[in-house]
Amino acid sequence: MLSYTLRRLLSMIPLLILVSIVVFSLAKLMPGDPFTGEIDPNNTNVEYIEEQREELGYNDPIPVQYQRWVTNLVQGDLGKSTTYKKPVIEVIVERLPNTIFLAISALLITYILAFAMGMYSGRKPYTVGDNLIATFNYTGIAIPQYIIAIVAIYFFAFQLGWLPSSGSMTSGLEQGTWEFWSDRIYHVIMPAITLGLFSTASYTQFLRNDIVQNSEQDYVRSARARGTKESLIYNKHILRNSIIPLVTFFGFDLATLIGGAIITETIFTYPGIGMLFIDSVNTRDYPVVMSLTLLFSLLTLVGNLVADLLYGVVDPRIRY
Repeated sequence: MLSYTLRRLLSMIPLLILVSIVVFSLAKLMPGDPFTGEIDPNNTNVEYIEEQREELGYNDPIPVQYQRWVTNLVQGDLGKSTTYKKPVIEVIVERLPNTIFLAISALLITYILAFAMGMYSGRKPYTVGDNLIATFNYTGIAIPQYIIAIVAIYFFAFQLGWLPSSGSMTSGLEQGTWEFWSDRIYHVIMPAITLGLFSTASYTQFLRNDIVQNSEQDYVRSARARGTKESLIYNKHILRNSIIPLVTFFGFDLATLIGGAIITETIFTYPGIGMLFIDSVNTRDYPVVMSLTLLFSLLTLVGNLVADLLYGVVDPRIRY
């Protein structure tokens, strides 16, 4: 597995180079000029503007600008945010913990609910409970995430007043205290459920169908013929086989949740890197947009690698 992992890591290098070319090209094709965010907006002197363009390298050929950007990137220099007037890495690091907290919360909710509902539906198919869960699943799959978010805000925040409609925490709380963490959980519940709803619905239906299918296999009939308890058959024999595909989905979830946070964080005004990405596009903060796009691409590649490696971990039949 070590040699396979190394090969996969090496194969990611040309993909990242290709992604960097696409990201740089798109940034150059975006409307507006990133140069305008790096100079004094009150100074309209033509000589000053031309001097600054020359000094900042905007008059250099495109290949030279790309090479300089990549060289700085490899050295850990993501550039300077034109909006926040500080290094991009600092801007991202400030927002990243909120997005990680949101993604972990969404993952926990997704797997707990999918496991509980999938097991119930798989053991009791075609019952009233199974049909209710199926209705929930198809609703969660069919309705777009932003509609669910808006409806959730309307009912749970404005009508019932149970959950906050925006923000990641109440200001003035001391970090590390119980009040601090309970407040953070209080603020993350609604965005996390919205973010993980599609995966919850998909995984529940997937697990349910797999359990129903496995319950008709010969090894299950043999176990029943030996007088094995139904609970033991489902919890040990069937679940062990049915849960393998769900575990491998974890790798894909890493990238999907971070990417999906762009919409969720924006609607809930949750200050993570998803909301930062939208704000940076609106303010034409190109260094931040380019860095976050590369980060999302890197997470997608890492997520695919983790998913492939998990296949071998949970299924001994797979050899690399």
